[in-house]
Amino acid sequence: MNIGGNMKTSVQLRKLVSETLSSENSVINRLLPEPIRNLMKRSKLWELNERYLCPVVGVCLSIDELGRLAKRFDFTASLRDQYAIHVEAVNRSSTRNTLSRAMQKHLDIKYRHQIVAFNQAKTDTEVRELWKKYYSDGEVAGAMWASLTHKAIGEKTQEIIYADVHMHSHQTGAGQTVDTRRLNQLEKENTEYRAIVGRQQQQQTQTEGKLRKKLNDAMNELKDLRQTKNEITALQDRIHTLESGEAMVEMGRRLTDLMTANEQLKAVAMRVSMLEKSLEAACNGGTMLVKERNSLVAERNMLENLLREKVNEEQSYDSLQTPGKYSMVESCVLCVGGRTALLPQYRILAKQQGICLIHHDGGQEEALSRLPDLIGRANAVICPTDCVSHAAYYQLKRHCKRTKKTCLLFKGSSVTSFARALTQLSSEEVSPSKKVIKAIPAVTVS
Repeated sequence: MNIGGNMKTSVQLRKLVSETLSSENSVINRLLPEPIRNLMKRSKLWELNERYLCPVVGVCLSIDELGRLAKRFDFTASLRDQYAIHVEAVNRSSTRNTLSRAMQKHLDIKYRHQIVAFNQAKTDTEVRELWKKYYSDGEVAGAMWASLTHKAIGEKTQEIIYADVHMHSHQTGAGQTVDTRRLNQLEKENTEYRAIVGRQQQQQTQTEGKLRKKLNDAMNELKDLRQTKNEITALQDRIHTLESGEAMVEMGRRLTDLMTANEQLKAVAMRVSMLEKSLEAACNGGTMLVKERNSLVAERNMLENLLREKVNEEQSYDSLQTPGKYSMVESCVLCVGGRTALLPQYRILAKQQGICLIHHDGGQEEALSRLPDLIGRANAVICPTDCVSHAAYYQLKRHCKRTKKTCLLFKGSSVTSFARALTQLSSEEVSPSKKVIKAIPAVTVS
């Protein structure tokens, strides 16, 4: 039986099928007979091209692993000759035998994680890209074994992997030479540093001797100081004995008087501090009252002006229709935002000027979708910018610009600000013939 010829035919057939069919032809794969599908499984070690066996054995197996295999399978090469062991392992891996099957099993177990990762690749291109990723990360051995035995790998990708590993071995050898040179340099520097450290240790020993001498001197000096302290204590006792008469009594009386005076001063200082705090609180309260009074006066004056204008309006209604004046009498005004609690007062002021007021809370409870309809119903729109939501503010400006509706933006949501806005709305400053949207400053109280 021609076993060698049959094996070569099987290998060639496997390569032909792997290159012809990829995972993308899954429908064809399912239609293939079972023997043909089995040929598309991962390649075995002895099925690889002989030129790839040398890098696989040299890179994927360590020297220790080769030594253990040599002992186990009775290599003819000497165990101390690593190159001879490598050559014999490569030669015996080219055919299927007990050694090649053991090496196949060992490599599959050793690089099982890489094999699982490469099994995700379904085409030759995906195998090549995955190899480049592992190679750039420095994981050469496991990636080479998983890729070279992959069922979808083509000859071109195998050549690329072989070339990469070949150059990697050259670069590794050159790197080892550089590392050896660097190691020699570091050993030389280490010797020099050891000499420097020795000299520093000698100097440190001398310095410690000097410091010990200084410490002994300081201890002797401390002993003398303690003796002097004992002498001072004895002298203090004698002074206390001498001054225990009338002088000590007088000093005690003076000390008592000073302590009494000190307590009185503390009480006075405490009362002064409390008075200062009360005065500061009173000043702050007075300032707030003045501001409140000025605000009320300004609001009163504004309301009086409105009432006065109302009387004048009833007497000379025709004068409001002169060119240059924009009368809002019997008009409908939309107020967007403001304080809901002041809405009744807003309506009274609008009614006094003959204005029909409609209101939208600016998105607090009412839906913003009602704004376009309300804007369409109104002759003009006013909006306190500091008491309205951002969404309502921008939607209001957008609709007024599109519909060319008069829109007055003002700061302040008080009754005074609202009254001033109604007054401004009736003036020529916001006439529809001039500007569509205009902002006026807030009402200030001096």
